[in-house]
Amino acid sequence: MSTAQEGAATDRTVDGPVEIVDIPAARVHHPSDLLGVVLAALGAVLVIVLAAYAHNTTGGIAEDVQGFATLLRRILFVPVAALVSLVTVLVPLAVLIDLAVRRQGRLLLETSAAGAAGLALTTFGHWALTTFGSHELVATMSVVQTDSGANVEVLTLPGYVAMLAALLTLAGPRAHRSSVRWSWNALWTAIGVTLITAQVSLPGVALALALGRLAGLGVRYLAGVSPERAYGDALVAGIRRAGYTPVSLVRVPDADTRVAAEQLHREHNLPTPDEASAALVRSSDARVYQVRTAYDEVLDLRVLDGDRQVLGVLARTWRSLRLRGIEGRNIVSLRQASERAALLAYAATAAGVHTPRLLRLSENADSMMLLQEHPSGAVPLTLVPDDELTDDLLAEVWGQLRAAHHAGIAHRAITGDTVLVGPGASHHGVWLTGWDSGDVASSDLARRIDITQMLAVLALRVGAARAVRSVADALADDDVAAIGPMLQTITLPRQTRDLMRDHKEVLAELRQQIVARLPEASIEPYRLVRFGARTVLTIVVTFVAAFVILTTINVHQIGDALRSSDPRFSLLAFLLGMVTLVGAALSLVAFSPVRLSLWRSMIVQAAASFVALAAPAGIGPAALNLRALTRRGVSTTLATATVALIQVSQMVVTVLLLVVLTLTSGTQQQSPVPLSPPVLAVIGIVVVALAATLLIPQVRAWVGKRVMPTLRQTWPRLVEVVGQPGRLLLGLGGNLVTTLGYVLAFDAAMQGLGQRASLVQVAIVYLAGTTLGAMVPTPGGVGTTEAALAAGLGTVAGINAGVAFSVAVLFRVLTYWLRIPLGWVAMRHLQRVGEL
Repeated sequence: MSTAQEGAATDRTVDGPVEIVDIPAARVHHPSDLLGVVLAALGAVLVIVLAAYAHNTTGGIAEDVQGFATLLRRILFVPVAALVSLVTVLVPLAVLIDLAVRRQGRLLLETSAAGAAGLALTTFGHWALTTFGSHELVATMSVVQTDSGANVEVLTLPGYVAMLAALLTLAGPRAHRSSVRWSWNALWTAIGVTLITAQVSLPGVALALALGRLAGLGVRYLAGVSPERAYGDALVAGIRRAGYTPVSLVRVPDADTRVAAEQLHREHNLPTPDEASAALVRSSDARVYQVRTAYDEVLDLRVLDGDRQVLGVLARTWRSLRLRGIEGRNIVSLRQASERAALLAYAATAAGVHTPRLLRLSENADSMMLLQEHPSGAVPLTLVPDDELTDDLLAEVWGQLRAAHHAGIAHRAITGDTVLVGPGASHHGVWLTGWDSGDVASSDLARRIDITQMLAVLALRVGAARAVRSVADALADDDVAAIGPMLQTITLPRQTRDLMRDHKEVLAELRQQIVARLPEASIEPYRLVRFGARTVLTIVVTFVAAFVILTTINVHQIGDALRSSDPRFSLLAFLLGMVTLVGAALSLVAFSPVRLSLWRSMIVQAAASFVALAAPAGIGPAALNLRALTRRGVSTTLATATVALIQVSQMVVTVLLLVVLTLTSGTQQQSPVPLSPPVLAVIGIVVVALAATLLIPQVRAWVGKRVMPTLRQTWPRLVEVVGQPGRLLLGLGGNLVTTLGYVLAFDAAMQGLGQRASLVQVAIVYLAGTTLGAMVPTPGGVGTTEAALAAGLGTVAGINAGVAFSVAVLFRVLTYWLRIPLGWVAMRHLQRVGEL
């Protein structure tokens, strides 16, 4: 009999026929497999990073075991080679034969594909390491072997390890199949012997295992697995085990099964499940069935599946980590989740809350079944007609929530689907459902969040004024006043937040209504989030900064540049680089529409040195300036215009400075034009660009498309600043200090290495190099700026390429790298005082 597979069928047993309408999942994509893919990928990256930057440690270990390994290889060379060969051949054969005997043809094909994927990943990894890996990384993942009397390093990334790990990952858990269990034991034995005999490196084996797990879990997630959930007959058995005799079992459609379920209902002329059951589906992460018993009772059956618990655990963990006052839970198993849901349901019923009674719990296969009372005729609050939303009904809604709170129970997930209203206008039986996410011994904060969620749900239906009036009639003034700081989207469930996107004015109206009723009430948002976008940004920037430093900085090269330079000029270049922070702070203070502290603005510019590690050149300072202005109460539009004005003024000052330096510096030789050839070349390029802009329509349109928005944005602010000559001069002076500071620091770095050039040449090289570095979106312009500066010194100043690169590296070390620790300290300080 294939009850579940056919969708609608009859289960004829000793207890009578059962009509089942079910839609079983053919294949299940386990979220835990996707999580495993991510963890395996992170593990592979971690192995590579450790191998790259801990090569001294691993190298020392390799040297320590080398002598012992040489002796073992002489004794065990043939047995070890034979063991590896046997494991590589016999393990796949044993697993595949076992699957063939069990007639699991699809799993056999998927297992073979996983093994092939593992081999492919190791082949690609071997090529990538030999092509792009540094010498230290390749050496760490290699072993020393003797070839024709000479010791050579051989990169070891054993493909058989990845192949077998992928194959066994997909074949099934160790506990279920003895062939898989013994195959894993054989693989670990082979790995141990080859490691002891130094035929493979420890990082190489670890990377191969990670790649194998990545391949196996990836194939399993993409292909899916046969569900171990309870369907059809298994559900009937679970209901009977709970003490009820079912006559019919009808699946309530959800988002994934709606089309198939509606088709089945039409084919078998079955009634469509009512709105109460549909609301139960939307408000819970479970399969829902309507059960009709032999005594003509209608019950709801909620089925929790084990394969869906991973998502719930991750969501709860993330929410408890991010939100203050929301305690974490150690729910990691299906049984724990179902028992907690039962506890909340029993507690709500005992508190006198009108909620569907939980009747029984049962278990079958990898599913837990909760059989509960069905609120016949009830509809969710979102579907109640407007003329039935009376003040008495709103009072009853608050009465149900108040009853739960008096017993110390918090709901924590109130939506329009968890509040049900009984049939007809004459009977306002309000049901409060969906207690799975609640707390039995809740905190005051959790209960305040409940009130906020209920207020938002009611405001979306009856408006902010009536919603606030209803809560004021139901609760004390102190409780109403405490709602204001909670009126944040972060406190609302996802369903309510989605509705709020179309009614963004509701939260603001609720705050206004609360203040209108209680003028002394504070509506300043309470800080519920432990870490928000700025904290995540800091963490991301820190990791990116560490990655950039570890992967791009050449300590030996920097050390050589510093050792060969004159320390006096190096100190001067560093101090001139720090002076640029003063110039940037002056510009921010001058152009800001509000009063800013010069010292605090300097700290903001110092913090920008750290942010620049994770953002393209110029983006980090602009973003921090924008944040500093908005935190001071400046509107986003005005702050954006101010930051744009700072950047435009910086560009204007730079161009004017270049023109002045060009006109005031000439050559000592008699020439018709007192300018050096490089300067003439630059002027010619600028003239050609301007001519193209003015004469070619397409170029003129392209430039206008990019320039006009910025001009329209900054023009009102520019007019305002021009009316204050003092501020304008201060801002332009700050830009001049910034540009001259970098130019003079670059000149000092050149002189520190014994190189000379005219100031205009230095300015041209610096401005051209930093501009090119900013055009390539690398974090902080790392790599591109150094290359552009070195190329400019060779072209404009005629400096030797090797020396020019040393000058560029020295300049960047003194004005970029050495400021990063100061920038990190500055950013942490600004976050601590609430400026960012």
